[in-house]
Amino acid sequence: MHILQEKILKLAEKNDLANMSLRNIGKLVNETSPQKIKHHLLQLEKNGLIQMDRLSKIMVKTRPGLFASKSSLFAVPILGTANCGPAAAYAEQEAEGYLRVSGKLLSKKRGIFAIKASGHSMNRANINGLSVEDGDYVLVDPTFTSVRNGDYVLSIIDGMANIKRYFKDSDNQRIILLSESSASFSPIFIHRDDMDNYLVNGKVIQVIKKPKTAWSKFKKFVYRDSPNYQ
Repeated sequence: MHILQEKILKLAEKNDLANMSLRNIGKLVNETSPQKIKHHLLQLEKNGLIQMDRLSKIMVKTRPGLFASKSSLFAVPILGTANCGPAAAYAEQEAEGYLRVSGKLLSKKRGIFAIKASGHSMNRANINGLSVEDGDYVLVDPTFTSVRNGDYVLSIIDGMANIKRYFKDSDNQRIILLSESSASFSPIFIHRDDMDNYLVNGKVIQVIKKPKTAWSKFKKFVYRDSPNYQ
């Protein structure tokens, strides 16, 4: 572990770092560069040694070794939100957090990132047998360059992100982005001349269902024999 990370962890034992500026943290660990402090904080979070709630401005130190480098858990960066509908949510380029996922649950472990789905226009998609519902996370492989008809992709249109099924209509010189939903959503048509404002940012390779779905199944399993269970 880097010496700065060791100092930051020791500092976190007695201080709420979430309410301190990067510069103030740097002063306490003898580092003048706020960017270095930011980098090492992100590395500590990625390795599971601290947990940060950016909305509540809370940062806590986790149990030592909880997500150690030899752990079977992988840290998948979350790069924002994408709409399952109109392209109305911006995909951030800087990780806002990390998903902790067992390697046995991942079809690919390196070079991927997660996007949180917003909306219901892909609730009848079939990505390895799973749909994409509001609040689910989709895992995206940005290195997948040979997108084919029928692939599910993360698209960026005018800087806004969405999740759709991709079809290239060569006869009409356009790309069609289709929803797969229980409701009616119009396709998105991208003409060849508009390609400067359109980007396929990667192929959707996997879905991590939101905890609520898993918890509902768990409750049914645990409480099904209870006389008060309905």
